[in-house]
This record gives sequence, C-alpha cells and structure tokens, in this order.
Amino acid sequence: MPTPKLSIVVPCYDEEKGLAEFGKRMSRSAGEAVGDEYEIILVDDGSRDRTWAVMSEMARHDHHIVGVQLFRNHGHQLAVTAGISIARGERVMLIDADLQDPPELLAEMMHALDSGADVAYGRRTIRGGETRFKLASAALFYRALERLSAVPIPRDTGDFRLMSRRVVDALTIMPERHRFIRGMVSWIGGRQVSIPYERDVRFAGDSKYPLTKMFRFAVDAITSFSTAPLRFATWLGILTSGLAFLLILYTVARWMTGQVIPGWASSVVSSSLFAGIQLFVLGIMGEYLGRLVEEAKGRPLFIINAIDRNGERYVPPVDFANLSVAEQNLMFDMLENRAI
Repeated sequence: MPTPKLSIVVPCYDEEKGLAEFGKRMSRSAGEAVGDEYEIILVDDGSRDRTWAVMSEMARHDHHIVGVQLFRNHGHQLAVTAGISIARGERVMLIDADLQDPPELLAEMMHALDSGADVAYGRRTIRGGETRFKLASAALFYRALERLSAVPIPRDTGDFRLMSRRVVDALTIMPERHRFIRGMVSWIGGRQVSIPYERDVRFAGDSKYPLTKMFRFAVDAITSFSTAPLRFATWLGILTSGLAFLLILYTVARWMTGQVIPGWASSVVSSSLFAGIQLFVLGIMGEYLGRLVEEAKGRPLFIINAIDRNGERYVPPVDFANLSVAEQNLMFDMLENRAI
C-alpha cells in the first residue's frame, strides 16, 4: 500500500449529524493541499447513535476514508491515540469532527511544516458559542497548567494540529494510559509553531465535555506533567505540623499557669482542620498512586473492533495497534481473503 503524504485522524463520538459535512470540507481541503495522496481516519469511540453506519457508508464511497470502530467508548484521548496508531502518512493531522476547528486551516499548517516546523498547532483567539463559565474555566486551567507543568504547554490550544512523521513516531512509543496529547507533543519538542484562528460553534450535536469530564481531564493533565501537587502536599504537611507543634506549646503553657478553660469548640475546630488537611494530602497521593497501578497493569490502551478500508471490512488482531506501519500494511494484505 503506498504511503500517503497526509493522514487525518478524527475522533468521533455521536457525530452522525455533522459527519457528512465534515467529510466534504476535510476532503476538499486535503485535496487542495496534497492532491490524491491522503487518508482520513474516522475513529468511532463507541458512539450510541449511527456514527459507525455513517462512517461505513462514507468509506464505501470514498477510498480516502478509513473507518475505525473501537470495541467500546475509551474517551477522546485514547480515540485519538487509536487513529494515530494506524496513520500511515508522512504527516498526521488531528482534528475533531464537530467543525469547530476549521479544516481549511490545513493549507497554512502544511506551509508551516514546509518551512521547517515539526508541529503546527492551532491557537484559539475566539471561542464561538461557549458560555462565560466555560471561557473562564478554560482560561484558569491553561494558566494554572502553565505554572505547574515542567514542560511549557501553549495556552488556548487543543489537539488541533499537524505533525511530522518523526513527531508521530515518538508519540506512538509513549505508552502512558492517562494521556494529555497536547502536553505529550510539547514534551517531544522540536520546532513547534502556533497558527491563530477563530473557533466556530459546533456544526451539529452537543458538547461531549460536560463539567465532570472537564475536571477529570484537568486532573489528568496536571498529574501527567507536574509533581507540583505532591510538593504542595509536602509543604502543607510541614506547615500543619508546625502549627500543631505551636498549639501544643500554647496548650502546655496555659496548663502550667492554671489558665485552662474547659471547652470543646477549640478541640473540634483543630481536630477537624488537621483531619481535613490529612485527607486532602492523602487524596493527592492517591491520584498519583492510582495512575501507577493503572500503568503497572499493562493492559492495551484500546481494542479495535473493525476497520473499514477500500470498501472492505477487516477484523484486526487485538495487538494490531502495536504493529509498525509496515507490519500493518502486511497484515492488511494477509487479511484480504478474510474480509467480512
């Protein structure tokens, strides 16, 4: 199978209403950028609607489109990882299917890589259709992450980016489970340039990031790229121990001078304060310990259920994503007679 110049990885979750429009715009932009040498990898992350059926239909009528169905819902970051694992292109673009990030920015990103950049990422100047709370929380998150992270992570950026094959290969050998891809790409390094753009409102459907998922994502980002919470817990423990020692001295001094006043309020307040701080510190340590346990299990990051390519459907082996691009191409050749 010839190596395309460009692979476009698109994670999808309940995107049946806007997928066809996305395919049209993305195909047009890719065709203008690299001619016929591209592939669009649509990854169905366990959708509850007809997203997979729409993908299969698109793949049947357009040989550029590859449909990938995961065995279950794994989340946005692992769906992106699944698409990257089978992307064969010399360059790989990451973009969501909701059309908030414009496919037409591909030409400018390609020009940046032609000029020597390793990564070209979109930086949002305007975020259309988002509430004040979402804007404020996003601003707080990126600024907190910038201060806490040991690796510089650009503000106001998502996973919308174009990467060289060298960066993609480095990304695929990073095995961590709790992934924060924009931070992982920043950690890899190389020359990375920003391209400002105005983010549009969703073309169709609802946001897949409610407050609970946003909070979980923020925790994953901070704990993946910073040990500052652990250092904060350490200093908080030292401060608390100092306060407790001073309280003991104060109590002994009052007892020796006979100025002890019976009461329960101070005892309750002090014990509640120290117990709360202890639980808070244990919670921070538990977050890191839980991640160590998950990594130690060594389970696959995801399992691919089926791949639609060139009008045929394949059921790949469980370890398919761990194969190299050359090995995957050979596997596809071997599977030709096993298409279902």
